Amino acid sequence: MTTYEHILFIHGLEGSSQGVKASLIRENFPGALIPDFSGSLEERMAKLEPILETRDDWVVAGSSFGGLMAALYTCARPNKVRKLVLFAPALIWPDFAANPPGPVDVPTVVYHGTQDALIPVAVVRSLAEAVFTNLDFRIVDDDHGLYKTVHEIDWEDLLSV
Repeated sequence: MTTYEHILFIHGLEGSSQGVKASLIRENFPGALIPDFSGSLEERMAKLEPILETRDDWVVAGSSFGGLMAALYTCARPNKVRKLVLFAPALIWPDFAANPPGPVDVPTVVYHGTQDALIPVAVVRSLAEAVFTNLDFRIVDDDHGLYKTVHEIDWEDLLSV
């Protein structure tokens, strides 16, 4: 049985390893790593980095603030990530938006809702297009949580490499 230890999901600022996206990933990919994060961006990154340093073939998915974390790590260490999947990523965070990293050629998929009232899709798309050269940006009819969308996703296809 494949256990998918090469998949890591990072929840959002107020989320947890027990949220909707985390549960869907866990159902589809037994053994995927879904740790809990808390604290400042620096504290969260300090917990994330040692996890991702353990191998070179990660599929990293992140939601909102977790998407920001995933993007920051991937931009700093693109050789460690085979695929990046971002759900309404908080790329508007000053640490990223003020000085966007890149360009990065890691295959990157972004889902962002047209009804996202927290993070403007146009700003995120512009930043993502400037940073990720191998980008598939998917605009969907959903809100910031993407709760409708995540139940319609072909997870096997999305998180495969």
